[in-house]
Amino acid sequence: MAGHGWVSSVWFPSANRKSTAKMRLFCFPYAGGNSSIFSAWPKYLSDSVDVCPVNLPGRGARFHEKAFTQLAPLARELAAAIAPRLDMPFAFFGHSLGGLLAFELAHELRTGHRMMPFCLFVSGCRTPRRDVPKRTLHDLPEDEFLTEIKRIGGTPEDVINNRELMSMMLPTLRADFSLWETYRCMRSEPLTCPIVAFGGLQDSRVSYEQLESWHEETSGQFSLHLFPGDHFFLHAQTMPLLAMIARYLEPQAHSMALHMSLSAARHHQNGAQDCDLF
Repeated sequence: MAGHGWVSSVWFPSANRKSTAKMRLFCFPYAGGNSSIFSAWPKYLSDSVDVCPVNLPGRGARFHEKAFTQLAPLARELAAAIAPRLDMPFAFFGHSLGGLLAFELAHELRTGHRMMPFCLFVSGCRTPRRDVPKRTLHDLPEDEFLTEIKRIGGTPEDVINNRELMSMMLPTLRADFSLWETYRCMRSEPLTCPIVAFGGLQDSRVSYEQLESWHEETSGQFSLHLFPGDHFFLHAQTMPLLAMIARYLEPQAHSMALHMSLSAARHHQNGAQDCDLF
């Protein structure tokens, strides 16, 4: 059931909206991923949290749309689409490329809409102010690109070996790698919301130091949590990861419930006083 004025769009499906929600958790997938990555998350988080996977062009139901190759235009268009849906407190979760997009979107919302997530969760994601890649993958010849995709992992072996399927996925995969490899952080001011970073203990792509550097991107609180697993630890460690996310979301939900109760009490009290006056 849709709740709190939610309007469906190609970016945000309307299914499974929680009418009891007091906050929204927008989720951004890694390169080549789609919103189905987060399909099981709603049932593991409380009814006060509305999980909102983001549908990006070039995948899933938007497969036939052209994928973005530059992060800044994607963040601007996404900001315009998401702004009307920020009618309650909201947080962002992004894994790998999704973390970078969530970060850039948070800045775009602050600059253009004067809005800010109450928490930014970045998972398996290097700091935005990383070194410029010495070697790019998005423009490699097809065979070399596929070899790199296999080395990175995250794509099932049977999918990689299906040449027809991979030929359909390659444009979006290349576009996603272009988003990451061509991005240069131009933000001069840190965010003010808390940032919580997650990483895999055996992740060879994102080091502890790279995760820890996220503390430079906020003037608010910073936390870092590590889980067993490689770069795609979020699949094997879904339950511990969601339990940790819930630790940050539940105080906000409690605060919102208390605020609503106090508002209702004040409204009732004002009404009673009005009756006494008359």
